[in-house]
Amino acid sequence: MSHVTQSPLGKVSAYINEYDASLLFPIPRSVKREEIGVANPLPFMGVDIWNGYELSWLNQKGKPQVAIAVFQIPADSPNIIESKSFKLYLNSFNQTKLESSAHFADVLRADLSKAVGATVLVKLHEPDAFPNQKLAELPGFNIDQLDIDVDLYTPQAELLHCDEGDTPKSEILTSNLLKSNCLVTGQPDWASVQIQYVGKPINRESLLRYLISFRNHNEFHEQCVERIFVDIMRACAPLKLAVYARYTRRGGLDINPFRCNANFDQPSNARTARQ
Repeated sequence: MSHVTQSPLGKVSAYINEYDASLLFPIPRSVKREEIGVANPLPFMGVDIWNGYELSWLNQKGKPQVAIAVFQIPADSPNIIESKSFKLYLNSFNQTKLESSAHFADVLRADLSKAVGATVLVKLHEPDAFPNQKLAELPGFNIDQLDIDVDLYTPQAELLHCDEGDTPKSEILTSNLLKSNCLVTGQPDWASVQIQYVGKPINRESLLRYLISFRNHNEFHEQCVERIFVDIMRACAPLKLAVYARYTRRGGLDINPFRCNANFDQPSNARTARQ
Protein backbone atom coordinates (compact mmCIF):
# COMPACT_ATOMS: atom_id res chain seq x y z
CA MET A 1 0.00 0.00 0.00
CA SER A 2 1.41 3.40 -0.99
CA HIS A 3 2.10 6.08 1.61
CA VAL A 4 -0.32 9.03 1.77
CA THR A 5 2.37 11.40 0.48
CA GLN A 6 2.21 9.47 -2.82
CA SER A 7 -1.47 10.32 -3.20
CA PRO A 8 -2.74 13.13 -5.50
CA LEU A 9 -3.08 15.46 -2.49
CA GLY A 10 -1.11 18.67 -2.82
CA LYS A 11 -0.09 17.93 -6.41
CA VAL A 12 -1.18 19.20 -9.80
CA SER A 13 -3.50 16.54 -11.23
CA ALA A 14 -4.87 15.88 -14.68
CA TYR A 15 -8.66 15.65 -14.67
CA ILE A 16 -9.42 12.43 -16.54
CA ASN A 17 -12.96 12.46 -17.90
CA GLU A 18 -13.24 8.82 -18.99
CA TYR A 19 -13.69 6.00 -16.52
CA ASP A 20 -10.53 4.99 -14.65
CA ALA A 21 -10.85 2.97 -11.43
CA SER A 22 -7.09 3.12 -10.89
CA LEU A 23 -7.47 6.76 -9.78
CA LEU A 24 -8.74 5.60 -6.37
CA PHE A 25 -6.01 5.82 -3.71
CA PRO A 26 -6.61 3.61 -0.63
CA ILE A 27 -4.93 4.43 2.68
CA PRO A 28 -4.71 1.85 5.49
CA ARG A 29 -6.61 2.75 8.64
CA SER A 30 -4.17 0.77 10.78
CA VAL A 31 -1.34 3.33 10.85
CA LYS A 32 -3.31 6.10 12.55
CA ARG A 33 -5.17 3.63 14.75
CA GLU A 34 -1.87 2.32 16.08
CA GLU A 35 -0.95 5.93 16.89
CA ILE A 36 -3.95 6.26 19.24
CA GLY A 37 -3.57 2.75 20.65
CA VAL A 38 -6.43 1.09 18.76
CA ALA A 39 -6.10 -2.49 17.53
CA ASN A 40 -8.40 -5.35 16.62
CA PRO A 41 -10.91 -6.04 17.98
CA LEU A 42 -11.91 -2.42 17.50
CA PRO A 43 -13.39 -0.58 20.49
CA PHE A 44 -16.04 0.92 18.22
CA MET A 45 -18.20 0.25 15.21
CA GLY A 46 -19.64 2.69 12.73
CA VAL A 47 -19.59 4.07 9.23
CA ASP A 48 -18.15 6.87 7.11
CA ILE A 49 -20.96 8.55 5.18
CA TRP A 50 -19.76 10.36 2.07
CA ASN A 51 -22.02 12.57 -0.05
CA GLY A 52 -21.04 13.32 -3.65
CA TYR A 53 -22.64 16.35 -5.27
CA GLU A 54 -20.61 16.66 -8.49
CA LEU A 55 -21.69 13.45 -10.19
CA SER A 56 -22.34 13.12 -13.91
CA TRP A 57 -22.16 10.58 -16.74
CA LEU A 58 -23.57 10.10 -20.24
CA ASN A 59 -26.49 7.92 -21.22
CA GLN A 60 -26.28 5.71 -24.30
CA LYS A 61 -27.33 8.65 -26.52
CA GLY A 62 -24.54 10.83 -25.14
CA LYS A 63 -26.83 13.00 -23.04
CA PRO A 64 -25.41 14.08 -19.65
CA GLN A 65 -27.04 12.70 -16.52
CA VAL A 66 -26.60 13.98 -12.94
CA ALA A 67 -27.22 12.62 -9.46
CA ILE A 68 -26.28 13.06 -5.82
CA ALA A 69 -24.53 10.00 -4.41
CA VAL A 70 -24.42 8.63 -0.87
CA PHE A 71 -21.59 6.23 -0.05
CA GLN A 72 -21.40 4.30 3.23
CA ILE A 73 -17.99 2.81 4.06
CA PRO A 74 -17.91 0.55 7.13
CA ALA A 75 -15.55 1.60 9.92
CA ASP A 76 -14.04 -1.90 10.04
CA SER A 77 -12.87 -1.73 6.42
CA PRO A 78 -9.05 -2.03 6.15
CA ASN A 79 -8.74 1.16 4.12
CA ILE A 80 -10.14 4.63 3.65
CA ILE A 81 -10.03 6.42 0.30
CA GLU A 82 -8.05 9.64 -0.02
CA SER A 83 -10.63 12.28 -0.87
CA LYS A 84 -8.92 13.98 -3.82
CA SER A 85 -8.45 10.60 -5.52
CA PHE A 86 -12.15 9.94 -4.88
CA LYS A 87 -13.03 13.22 -6.62
CA LEU A 88 -10.74 12.43 -9.58
CA TYR A 89 -12.32 8.97 -9.86
CA LEU A 90 -15.87 10.37 -9.88
CA ASN A 91 -14.88 12.97 -12.51
CA SER A 92 -13.61 10.17 -14.72
CA PHE A 93 -17.24 9.30 -15.46
CA ASN A 94 -18.02 12.71 -16.95
CA GLN A 95 -17.60 11.53 -20.56
CA THR A 96 -18.37 7.87 -19.94
CA LYS A 97 -21.48 6.25 -21.42
CA LEU A 98 -23.39 3.98 -19.07
CA GLU A 99 -26.53 1.94 -19.58
CA SER A 100 -28.44 3.37 -16.61
CA SER A 101 -28.11 4.91 -13.16
CA ALA A 102 -28.39 1.39 -11.73
CA HIS A 103 -25.42 0.32 -13.85
CA PHE A 104 -23.50 3.37 -12.61
CA ALA A 105 -24.26 2.47 -8.98
CA ASP A 106 -23.07 -1.09 -9.59
CA VAL A 107 -19.74 0.11 -11.01
CA LEU A 108 -19.24 2.52 -8.11
CA ARG A 109 -20.08 -0.17 -5.57
CA ALA A 110 -17.65 -2.69 -7.07
CA ASP A 111 -14.73 -0.25 -7.42
CA LEU A 112 -15.11 1.33 -3.98
CA SER A 113 -15.59 -1.99 -2.22
CA LYS A 114 -12.41 -3.30 -3.83
CA ALA A 115 -10.47 -0.19 -2.79
CA VAL A 116 -11.52 -0.19 0.87
CA GLY A 117 -11.58 -3.97 1.27
CA ALA A 118 -15.20 -4.19 2.43
CA THR A 119 -18.70 -3.80 1.04
CA VAL A 120 -19.60 -0.17 0.32
CA LEU A 121 -23.24 0.84 0.13
CA VAL A 122 -24.09 3.19 -2.75
CA LYS A 123 -27.31 5.11 -3.30
CA LEU A 124 -27.98 7.61 -6.08
CA HIS A 125 -30.52 10.42 -5.73
CA GLU A 126 -31.62 11.41 -9.22
CA PRO A 127 -33.07 14.86 -10.05
CA ASP A 128 -36.68 13.94 -9.31
CA ALA A 129 -35.59 13.26 -5.71
CA PHE A 130 -33.64 16.52 -5.28
CA PRO A 131 -36.61 18.34 -3.63
CA ASN A 132 -36.47 15.77 -0.83
CA GLN A 133 -32.98 16.89 0.23
CA LYS A 134 -33.40 18.87 3.45
CA LEU A 135 -31.21 20.82 5.87
CA ALA A 136 -31.11 19.92 9.56
CA GLU A 137 -28.74 20.71 12.42
CA LEU A 138 -27.39 18.00 14.68
CA PRO A 139 -29.79 17.48 17.59
CA GLY A 140 -28.54 17.99 21.14
CA PHE A 141 -27.43 20.73 23.54
CA ASN A 142 -24.95 23.05 21.87
CA ILE A 143 -22.03 23.89 24.15
CA ASP A 144 -20.52 26.66 22.03
CA GLN A 145 -21.95 29.49 24.16
CA LEU A 146 -19.91 28.47 27.21
CA ASP A 147 -17.67 31.37 28.28
CA ILE A 148 -14.26 29.71 28.41
CA ASP A 149 -10.61 30.70 28.04
CA VAL A 150 -8.76 28.83 25.30
CA ASP A 151 -5.01 28.74 24.65
CA LEU A 152 -4.37 25.21 23.36
CA TYR A 153 -4.83 24.42 19.68
CA THR A 154 -3.38 20.93 19.31
CA PRO A 155 -5.25 17.89 20.72
CA GLN A 156 -4.90 17.58 24.47
CA ALA A 157 -6.74 14.56 25.88
CA GLU A 158 -5.79 15.76 29.37
CA LEU A 159 -8.32 18.57 29.00
CA LEU A 160 -11.20 16.09 29.25
CA HIS A 161 -12.70 15.20 32.59
CA CYS A 162 -15.99 14.13 34.13
CA ASP A 163 -17.96 15.69 36.97
CA GLU A 164 -17.19 13.06 39.57
CA GLY A 165 -19.90 12.23 42.08
CA ASP A 166 -22.74 13.46 39.90
CA THR A 167 -25.51 11.09 38.92
CA PRO A 168 -24.82 9.25 35.63
CA LYS A 169 -26.81 10.68 32.78
CA SER A 170 -27.76 10.21 29.17
CA GLU A 171 -27.28 13.29 27.03
CA ILE A 172 -26.38 14.62 23.61
CA LEU A 173 -23.91 17.49 23.26
CA THR A 174 -23.02 19.31 20.05
CA SER A 175 -20.51 21.87 18.84
CA ASN A 176 -19.91 23.72 15.59
CA LEU A 177 -16.34 24.66 16.57
CA LEU A 178 -14.46 21.58 15.44
CA LYS A 179 -11.71 22.44 12.97
CA SER A 180 -8.76 20.34 11.90
CA ASN A 181 -6.44 20.44 8.90
CA CYS A 182 -5.71 18.09 6.02
CA LEU A 183 -2.92 15.70 6.94
CA VAL A 184 -0.97 16.47 3.75
CA THR A 185 -1.92 19.93 2.47
CA GLY A 186 -2.73 21.64 5.77
CA GLN A 187 -5.96 23.05 4.31
CA PRO A 188 -8.65 23.66 6.96
CA ASP A 189 -11.44 21.14 7.50
CA TRP A 190 -14.55 22.47 9.25
CA ALA A 191 -17.10 20.36 11.08
CA SER A 192 -19.99 20.15 13.50
CA VAL A 193 -19.74 17.32 16.01
CA GLN A 194 -22.26 15.44 18.14
CA ILE A 195 -21.37 13.50 21.30
CA GLN A 196 -23.99 11.06 22.64
CA TYR A 197 -23.22 9.17 25.82
CA VAL A 198 -24.56 7.37 28.86
CA GLY A 199 -22.39 7.53 31.98
CA LYS A 200 -20.67 9.99 34.29
CA PRO A 201 -21.43 13.57 33.21
CA ILE A 202 -18.76 14.88 30.86
CA ASN A 203 -17.67 18.32 32.01
CA ARG A 204 -18.92 20.57 29.23
CA GLU A 205 -16.23 23.23 29.54
CA SER A 206 -13.52 20.59 29.33
CA LEU A 207 -15.19 19.00 26.30
CA LEU A 208 -15.39 22.33 24.45
CA ARG A 209 -11.74 23.15 25.19
CA TYR A 210 -10.79 19.68 23.98
CA LEU A 211 -12.72 19.97 20.71
CA ILE A 212 -11.24 23.41 20.04
CA SER A 213 -7.76 21.97 20.65
CA PHE A 214 -7.97 20.22 17.25
CA ARG A 215 -7.78 23.62 15.54
CA ASN A 216 -4.16 23.31 14.38
CA HIS A 217 -4.11 19.50 14.17
CA ASN A 218 -3.33 17.74 10.87
CA GLU A 219 -5.37 14.56 10.46
CA PHE A 220 -8.03 13.12 8.17
CA HIS A 221 -11.71 13.40 9.15
CA GLU A 222 -12.14 9.73 10.03
CA GLN A 223 -9.02 9.76 12.18
CA CYS A 224 -10.08 12.86 14.12
CA VAL A 225 -13.41 11.28 15.03
CA GLU A 226 -11.71 8.09 16.19
CA ARG A 227 -9.25 10.10 18.27
CA ILE A 228 -12.14 11.98 19.91
CA PHE A 229 -13.95 8.70 20.63
CA VAL A 230 -10.89 7.05 22.18
CA ASP A 231 -9.95 10.09 24.28
CA ILE A 232 -13.46 10.42 25.73
CA MET A 233 -13.58 6.71 26.53
CA ARG A 234 -10.26 6.88 28.36
CA ALA A 235 -11.10 10.06 30.25
CA CYS A 236 -14.67 9.30 31.30
CA ALA A 237 -15.37 5.61 30.50
CA PRO A 238 -19.02 6.12 29.50
CA LEU A 239 -21.15 3.00 29.32
CA LYS A 240 -22.31 4.06 25.87
CA LEU A 241 -20.68 6.54 23.51
CA ALA A 242 -21.24 7.77 19.98
CA VAL A 243 -19.26 10.47 18.13
CA TYR A 244 -20.58 11.88 14.85
CA ALA A 245 -19.01 14.66 12.78
CA ARG A 246 -20.48 16.45 9.78
CA TYR A 247 -17.61 17.99 7.79
CA THR A 248 -18.16 20.75 5.26
CA ARG A 249 -17.86 19.98 1.59
CA ARG A 250 -14.64 20.12 -0.40
CA GLY A 251 -14.35 19.24 -4.08
CA GLY A 252 -18.00 18.22 -4.24
CA LEU A 253 -17.62 15.71 -1.38
CA ASP A 254 -18.44 15.83 2.30
CA ILE A 255 -17.32 13.16 4.79
CA ASN A 256 -19.30 12.33 7.91
CA PRO A 257 -17.72 9.72 10.21
CA PHE A 258 -19.78 8.00 12.93
CA ARG A 259 -18.29 5.83 15.69
CA CYS A 260 -20.10 4.15 18.59
CA ASN A 261 -19.72 1.31 21.06
CA ALA A 262 -23.41 0.45 21.47
CA ASN A 263 -26.57 0.10 19.43
CA PHE A 264 -27.26 3.73 18.67
CA ASP A 265 -29.59 4.58 15.81
CA GLN A 266 -27.99 5.10 12.42
CA PRO A 267 -27.26 8.86 12.27
CA SER A 268 -29.25 11.14 10.02
CA ASN A 269 -27.56 12.09 6.77
CA ALA A 270 -29.34 15.44 6.57
CA ARG A 271 -27.02 18.27 5.50
CA THR A 272 -26.28 20.95 8.06
CA ALA A 273 -26.52 24.59 7.01
CA ARG A 274 -22.74 24.87 6.59
CA GLN A 275 -22.63 21.83 4.30
